[in-house]
Amino acid sequence: MQKTKAKVTRRGLLKGGAVAAAAGAGTLAMPNVSRAQTVTLKMQTSWGATSPFMDMARHYNERATAMAGGRLKIDLLPSGAVVKAFQVQDACHKGALDAAHTVTAYWYGKNKAASLFGTGPVFGCNASQILAWIHFGGGKELYRELVQNILKLNLVGFFSMPMPTQPLGWFKFHVDGVDKLKGLKYRTVGLATDIMQGMGLKVTQLPGGEIMPALEKGVIEAFEFNNPTADSRFGAQDVSKHYHMGSYHQAAEFFEIIFNKGKFDSLPKEHQAILEYSAEAANTASYGWAMDLYSKDLQKLIHEHKVNVYRTDKSIMLAQLASWDKVLKRLNKDPFFAKIVQSQKDWSERVAFYDLLNSADYKLAYEHYFPGKLPS
Repeated sequence: MQKTKAKVTRRGLLKGGAVAAAAGAGTLAMPNVSRAQTVTLKMQTSWGATSPFMDMARHYNERATAMAGGRLKIDLLPSGAVVKAFQVQDACHKGALDAAHTVTAYWYGKNKAASLFGTGPVFGCNASQILAWIHFGGGKELYRELVQNILKLNLVGFFSMPMPTQPLGWFKFHVDGVDKLKGLKYRTVGLATDIMQGMGLKVTQLPGGEIMPALEKGVIEAFEFNNPTADSRFGAQDVSKHYHMGSYHQAAEFFEIIFNKGKFDSLPKEHQAILEYSAEAANTASYGWAMDLYSKDLQKLIHEHKVNVYRTDKSIMLAQLASWDKVLKRLNKDPFFAKIVQSQKDWSERVAFYDLLNSADYKLAYEHYFPGKLPS
């Protein structure tokens, strides 16, 4: 067979190059579209439908869904839709729920170290700084060890939203000294239960939705929940006119966002990353939203509902610290509990030293521009 030699011309060479360039440009211009299949996760919260915490759960979900381009959807349900508020962890572990939005204090009955990831002792750090400990001080590794290695739970969890200090709470009279607390039937959760019991209160643990019925039945006569917005939404101002701000019982809490580990591990890596980092994205949204809403609702409580708002008496805060000392001495007998406490203490000694030494005196500045506004 005779071989024929192709004739190469300048025009043909240029034409072929143009076609190849166009094809290459088309390839480069293709958008980087997610190849992950659309997944819908069923998430229940520990919060009632009207709770501001449901809004914060939506902050998280909206960011996760947007970042996934609609290929990751979260069906958000209020407390009680599938299980009760304190049961969401078990439901996630068993797969009845894919996810939950809750707090670790709600399951500290399984291991009191759980409460250290949100309602632990105050060594000088605030909630934002303890959340920083979770991310950069070894906290997330200790949390994983507790959940997966010690308790053998089929869960993965992340943390979001450093909560402002939770008020001491609502009372039927002005609690102007530590002696006024003794014998009161009081609602709180987590290690705060141990702290307040150590101060002579009779403590009952209840989710937020059960506080009002418990008051009506006389199960409790004083309580704390979380903040002016959440408290006012379930009618605290209708049963009490004495609101005490400032406390060491829950001064560094944040939300725990958990997933069934089997379900989470089955997701594409990009979805796993989105679910993890959406917790960080929700920090900014939820905290800014809280500052706006909590401050407005505190003013409404004062001016519209005629609630007496006090700064908690120093004798109460000193008694809380003393009670913490006793509780820690007892619970530190558990080596794992003690390991977490020491990790937080080491972090706080360094981080709080820097912050307290360096921070401006914000109270001094406030009183300079708004003299007489703060209650004594």
